[in-house]
Order: sequence, then C-alpha cells, then structure tokens
Amino acid sequence: MPGRTDGLITLVAADALWVDLTAGSAVPTASGAFTCSPARARVGYVLLGGHVVATVRASGGQWSVPEAEVRRAAAELNAVGMDRQDLVRIGPFRGAPGQECNEETPLRWRRRITRELQELGGPGRTAGREVGRPYHLAGIDWRQILVEQARDGTQRTWWLPRAVVRLLDAAEHAEAQWVQAARTRRARAAFAEPLPHRRQAPDADGRRRTSPEGPTASLRPYNTELEGQLYSVLSRKPGISRRVAGWACAVCRTAPAAVLDHCHEHGYVRAPVCQSCNTQERPDHLYSNDIRVANRYTRLFDTDSDAWLRHWHRCPGCRARTTLPLPHLAAWTAHIACRSLRPTHRAPRGRKPCGVLRVSWTGSQNAPRSCLLTVAVDFCPSGEHRVLAQVPYREAIERFRVWLAETAPAVAAAAGPDRLDDLPAQSRPVIADTSGEGLALF
Repeated sequence: MPGRTDGLITLVAADALWVDLTAGSAVPTASGAFTCSPARARVGYVLLGGHVVATVRASGGQWSVPEAEVRRAAAELNAVGMDRQDLVRIGPFRGAPGQECNEETPLRWRRRITRELQELGGPGRTAGREVGRPYHLAGIDWRQILVEQARDGTQRTWWLPRAVVRLLDAAEHAEAQWVQAARTRRARAAFAEPLPHRRQAPDADGRRRTSPEGPTASLRPYNTELEGQLYSVLSRKPGISRRVAGWACAVCRTAPAAVLDHCHEHGYVRAPVCQSCNTQERPDHLYSNDIRVANRYTRLFDTDSDAWLRHWHRCPGCRARTTLPLPHLAAWTAHIACRSLRPTHRAPRGRKPCGVLRVSWTGSQNAPRSCLLTVAVDFCPSGEHRVLAQVPYREAIERFRVWLAETAPAVAAAAGPDRLDDLPAQSRPVIADTSGEGLALF
C-alpha cells in the first residue's frame, strides 16, 4: 500500500482503499472521502458511513489514517442493504431554519444537500456541472441515488433511500458525540495542567497522535419519560433538542433520536424518534383531507404493526379512544379494512393490485356522525378510476378496535377510557392536521 507506515496510510491512499473496498456495496461511495469537503481530516477525524475514523498528523505535517479503521468502516457499509424504492423525503421544507455550512460546522447533511441543490438549480444542473467533482457525505455519493419528484407539476421535492438516510443520521450523531468529547477534553486541559508523567510523549519516529478517540457512550433507551406532556409546552423548553439527541429512537431502537414525534390531533408527545421513522409514519397528504396509501403502510400495519401501534398509542388521547389520528385511521381503513375490495390485474408473475390506493374524508373526527371516509383507486392500468368503499368514521373505529384486539392484544388491553386516570377533565381542542410540510422537523 503506497504511503503506508506502521499501520497508517496517507489520505490519498485511504481514498483509493475506500473506493476499492466498497466497490460492491449497495450504497455508492465517492473517491474523495478523505480529501474533499466535507471531509474533516485536518480537524482530527473523517466520517465514513456511520463510523468516525480518527486522523493522525506525523512529524512532517502529513495527515494519515489507520488502515484498519478504514477497512472496518468499509465492512460495515458493505453489510448495509438498500432498497431504492423505499424513499424518504429530505427537502425542501417550508419553514426549515437555514444554517451556513462551512468547514467549522458539523455534517448537517440535509442542509448541505439543500444548499448544494438550491445554488446549482437542482439535481439536473448539478449533474452537468464540474463532472469530476465528487459529491459525497460521509464517503457516500448521494448524487447517484438522489431522486427528484414533482407534485402537480409545481413543487419539486428531493428523496433518498431510507437506508442512506439512516446512515447519514448515524454519521451526524457520531460526529456530534465526537466533537462534544473533544471539547470536553480541551476544557479540562485548560483548567488543569497535566502532570509530567501524564503528558503524551512522541512516538519513536517523531509522530504525535493529536486526535481524541471517539465516544463509547451508548444511547439511552426511551422509557416513557415524556409521556402525557404537551408538545406545544415541551418543545419550547431550553435544551430539549440536546436531551432528545441522547435517546435512541423509540421505534426502531437502532438510530439516534432527532425529533419529538407528537399527535397532531391531541397535541401530546409520543416519543423521540429518528428522522427516518418520523418520515415513515407521516401520512402522504395530497390535500389536507386526502392521502395516498404508500407502500410503507405495509410495514406500519402488517410486518411491524405491533411496534407502530404501541408508538401511536403513546398519545393519551388516542389510547383513551382506542383509535388512531384521522389520517392514520383513513390509511388503515384503505389498506386493511378494504383490502378484499381492491381489484387486481394480470401480471407476468401472478396478479398485481390495481393502481394506487387513495382515501379522502369529509368532515372531521370532531363530528363523527358527519365524517365519511372514501376509498378509491387511482392510476388503474386499464384507465379506470373507481371508488371502492365509503366507510363512516364510527364504523371505521369499530373495525379498527376489533383488528387491534386481534393484532396487538397487549396494546388493546392498555387502551380505553377506563385505563387512563390522568386524562384532563375537559378535552383539549383538536389540532388541525395539515399537509405536513411545515411540520417536517417534528
């Protein structure tokens, strides 16, 4: 390996090694992971996927990295599976605060991508400018997998595969922990002169390791510490963002939490979740009272239904009524209660469900008698657009309660007004559910 000395390799050699080791990875990687922005080798570390690799500065001023760490980060990335159809929206969002990104700020990958695309005019113009320039975040070439979609031919949105979003979220969290640990060490050194025998002596060849080791503290699990609190009150408390970042996601339990998920109808906090899970559970609104039933509802109501039902019923209002917020209940009605009504068409391998499910409603949950859910099919291959069913709100609730008792009996047993003693004497006003764009950060 060119430039290798005592287990260390130069940044240029590390770039080549990273690309070579990850050539067969499902996640595309970039060649400038160590030498091109936003790599931070001269600050003391480099991000590779969700891994922090510390850098070393030799006596001649040349920066190097341990070869073993590069190989370990590559092995972790190669083990990640990616579904290019399972996408998460990453922007643009109205009302999202901006931040200047430079070499002194952490990764902030969402804001970096937003700024890059806004400056260059979008993915199309980005691809045609500076062909040789690498576009990477934590060694991942995001440009190759970025998807641009347009709604109604007007607003354009950007999406990345869910596996990549989780990788970049993990990288952002690992970087924040590393920087915090480094600041703590520097602060302690400023107040206390180290003893002579504790000073770091240079190695035999004159090198001195200047990078602090990455943090080893694990995320703490969420144990209903915020249950029953109102989001409107809790979100305004100082330091709440830092507190949320210390929890593991209450749903997947594998990624660091980033936001406080809350019930938009009752206003109660559910739990801290990662950006990926927060996006996954958000209804795909077309209008304020019209949603598409996306493929992710298969996980929410089928494969991972128990975990998601527990999460939604962390809201005392939903748990007392043994139901779901209206958009989620509408999606459940279309996906589960009306599953047998959805027509199918012949396909090369059997039969395929017709078109895309859409459900709309008139009225609201505040007036159950007048609230009606309409389940329809859009984009039928034969050109048909048909209404499958019209289900009254109260009937949808009863069907959901029966299904809940069969699917998640523990969740159903903990639900109902007789299970909650801490409900307010007067019901709080219901929060209107919007398109979700302004609520993207929460």
